Amino acid sequence: MASRLPQETQGPLRPLRPLPRLIFASRWLQMPLYLGLIAAQAVYVYHFWVELLHLLEAAFGNQTALQQLVTAIGYRSDYQITALNETLIMLVVLALIDVVMISNLLIMVIVGGYETFVSRMDLEGHPDQPEWLDHVNASVLKVKLGTAIIGISSIHLLKSFINAANYDEKVLMWQTLIHITFLLSALAIAYTDKILNQSHAAGQHPAR
Repeated sequence: MASRLPQETQGPLRPLRPLPRLIFASRWLQMPLYLGLIAAQAVYVYHFWVELLHLLEAAFGNQTALQQLVTAIGYRSDYQITALNETLIMLVVLALIDVVMISNLLIMVIVGGYETFVSRMDLEGHPDQPEWLDHVNASVLKVKLGTAIIGISSIHLLKSFINAANYDEKVLMWQTLIHITFLLSALAIAYTDKILNQSHAAGQHPAR
């Protein structure tokens, strides 16, 4: 995050004309969107603890919790499932990791988006300031979001392969192709950002 110059070095601020003031103030219309994402974050936290509680109860032999886990992750077997097995535990843990990664994505969108498009948070020097927020801008945010989406897609793909017996081959093929598409898109965004940064740096330091 670029540090702001002191008020005295910037000079007095000119009052905005009515139309530019209205257009500039329209950025606050995004505030309900970010508040909605915070509510979605709370739902994910609740879902995480429900699934974790079911996993702990199933580990101690609770059949109701076990069946709820099996239904939630779509796991099917040729024999009656009466206890946790390695595959089932792995699928549930991957589902919990998936929730955490989506939650991290929400945090990046909420904090980074608000800082980039709405208003500064004035977190300079705060001990809990996220490291990535130091240099956040629209380009960096796109690259980080793309990377986070690839991570989430990887978890989904791994869950599908572990539980491959319950999926059609076309479903697995399309999930793989979609994951590759996400990967190529993120690489393209990162490469475009690199080119733009190089052009910007060359414009700031012209050759003599």
